[in-house]
Amino acid sequence: MIVSDLLDVADLRLRLAWGPPDLLERRVTGVTSTDLQDPARYLQPGELVLSGLVWWQPDHPAAQTLALRFATSLRSAGVAALLAGEGTHGEVPAGLVEACRVHGIPLFSVPAGTSFRAVTDRVYLRLWGDLRTQATEATAVPDAVRRELVELMYTGAPAAEVLDRAVTRLGCGPCSLVTAAGRTVATSTGTPDPEPEAIRRALPARDGESAGAPALPVGAGGDTPFDGWYLYPHAAALGQAAVLHGLAEVLATLWTRGRGEAAAGRRAAGRLAGLLTGVAPVHAAELGEALAACELPAGGPLVPVTARIDGLDLPWAADALAEALRCVLPSPAPSPAASPSRVPSPSSSPQSAAGAPAPTEPRPAAGFVVGADESGRAVAVVAGADPALLTSGLREVWPRLQARLPDRHLLRVGVGPRAVRPAAELAAGLCQAGYALGAAAASHPRGCSVGASAELDSLAALVRGIPAEVAAAYRRRLLDPLTEHDRSTGGVLLATLVTFLDHDCSWARTAEVLHVHVNTVHYRVRRIEELTGRDLSRLDDRLDLRAALLCGPAPLG
Repeated sequence: MIVSDLLDVADLRLRLAWGPPDLLERRVTGVTSTDLQDPARYLQPGELVLSGLVWWQPDHPAAQTLALRFATSLRSAGVAALLAGEGTHGEVPAGLVEACRVHGIPLFSVPAGTSFRAVTDRVYLRLWGDLRTQATEATAVPDAVRRELVELMYTGAPAAEVLDRAVTRLGCGPCSLVTAAGRTVATSTGTPDPEPEAIRRALPARDGESAGAPALPVGAGGDTPFDGWYLYPHAAALGQAAVLHGLAEVLATLWTRGRGEAAAGRRAAGRLAGLLTGVAPVHAAELGEALAACELPAGGPLVPVTARIDGLDLPWAADALAEALRCVLPSPAPSPAASPSRVPSPSSSPQSAAGAPAPTEPRPAAGFVVGADESGRAVAVVAGADPALLTSGLREVWPRLQARLPDRHLLRVGVGPRAVRPAAELAAGLCQAGYALGAAAASHPRGCSVGASAELDSLAALVRGIPAEVAAAYRRRLLDPLTEHDRSTGGVLLATLVTFLDHDCSWARTAEVLHVHVNTVHYRVRRIEELTGRDLSRLDDRLDLRAALLCGPAPLG
């Protein structure tokens, strides 16, 4: 059961007061009723919390602070959603709605005519139904082992520890948790990580077929081709198919928790992206607050990255970019100084910073956040990375992600320069990353592409980043007189212009290449100048015409 299923129970008459679609996909593990101001110690991750809001004091001078304190308590416990009763105050207070929005907690209102007992009964009936649906696979995992693994996951144990315990207790052979990009999340002890190509062969293809040993989806899978996990058995274990299917279902809690943490970080990153891509100038204080919310260093250095998927309106580019960065950036070594409750990383969610269980997946050493601005543009900010190494790594992994999409939907990414002073350089760097993306896309119209601002070091590279419509219009304005002349007379003025510029405006070499007399070259160049209004003895005019030629494939006769 997931949170959005509550809206399907018509007789409860629950109303969604706040909650974006990604948070409504949280998995529900149970229900708890409470009217304590700080109930965190009595709550379990994934639970729905029912509250009559007895603690709420609308006339209290610090009413909003009380609401925020309550929401903070729920967030630290990792609950799935809050169900607030309307019986005490007549409606759900606006201050509580705002507090839940700030802390990323879906909020439902429970009408006065609906008892909490009815809600509890319906939820547990649904959870029981889910267990019966999964009975075939789940029964293959002994109940004692299942409870042991669930308890281990709820303590915040990393994925590798959970997987190792499962493999040891079930005797199902070495396994790995992998992603669609070929990244290994965790591997059982004593076994090398599988090669990305072996993972690719084992994953279900776009048509659902698998060319090798099948990797099993962990849980229900993600909404995009890039955000799911798979259980990858390293060898076919005779008679273990049911056990492996059951284990994949049990491990879904790991993926669900990681996805919830990513969603929380994505919202903070979205606010940062909106700030960097907005029309208004970026103020240092405002940028510092947004970076702090993402746990990124305001003092830099930071590298901006942007991505898109051609021909696809769905917001999948952010998931693709996040998965690519996890593949490229190195995982940190454990630090004795680090708190056992979390691994320091800019991509940690506010929940983990509040002392919730540690993330179940290793965080990158060079921390990053990925979000989308209001237009859906995917933006990442990476701390401490070398742009050249980052570009190289993305070029290695990008084709693996492209393989998860139809050929007509092409992945594009652009890497900006290192912003040593983020307040002055980060927004401009993101603009350069976007331009590099466009330039690389123009150079690779039929395949995925990775561009870098550092590679915009020539007129040709610079021109490639100009929007296609603008480039085509510029080319037409300058070169159409030549193409029309050649078309109507059978002339070769455009070819002569290309050769003349390619040979540094040398009359003799141009004549030699074209196999004509040098006087013929003089005549043609004079005619080119008359038709275009440009003087080829002037550097500026030569650059104008060279840029026009670079703006597109002009016909050469």
